[in-house]
Amino acid sequence: MARTGETETATKIIDTVLSLLDSDGYDAVQLRPVAKHAHVSLATVYKLYPTRDELILAAVEQWMATNIYTELAPPCENESLADGLLRLVRYVFEPWERNPRMLTAYYRARSGPGGQRLDTQGFDAVLPAATVLFTGIDPDYIADVGLVLSNMVYALVGRFANEDLAITEILPALERTIARLTGNNEPFAAAAGSPAPDAPPFTWSPSIVSPYSPGPDGAEQPS
Repeated sequence: MARTGETETATKIIDTVLSLLDSDGYDAVQLRPVAKHAHVSLATVYKLYPTRDELILAAVEQWMATNIYTELAPPCENESLADGLLRLVRYVFEPWERNPRMLTAYYRARSGPGGQRLDTQGFDAVLPAATVLFTGIDPDYIADVGLVLSNMVYALVGRFANEDLAITEILPALERTIARLTGNNEPFAAAAGSPAPDAPPFTWSPSIVSPYSPGPDGAEQPS
């Protein structure tokens, strides 16, 4: 009975934290207000979650299990690598598009003490499907794809958490990355060094150097 009561109390506390994260953001979660809103004593909160970091980490972990790492849609027949990768990134990021404050909470919780738990949770959910998708493909190629995609995800999520990127820009950036990683880029690369006589001069745009900025005059073409 005591264990059941403790579980119910933990559920109330976690539900309160998730409500605060969703309504007011990461910084709004403090142990004393959580205890008040959950109608439990502060001592009870400390007993179950000795630190604020541990409390938020547990809440984010629970949210991920409930809202992201649910049943993954099965692959379609003869699914290409590109389609499979798109299926995986949409599986993870579409729920975050609908709940952007939870992505910020995830980023900050993962960066704190014990944050590797979120990596472990994600690997456990995604790796089985990825393993099936990658079977039979050259390991060095997959290593390169993984290197680029994992670092892109890390950078895009970090930019969003630092308010430098809109939540709706993450998936399109990953989709473009996947298209380039899995497509034939040789015709585009072959044009380097031998432009057509009537080719217009190259013009810089912010999307090329994002997230860096050359300044108001830095992108001007030399005369």
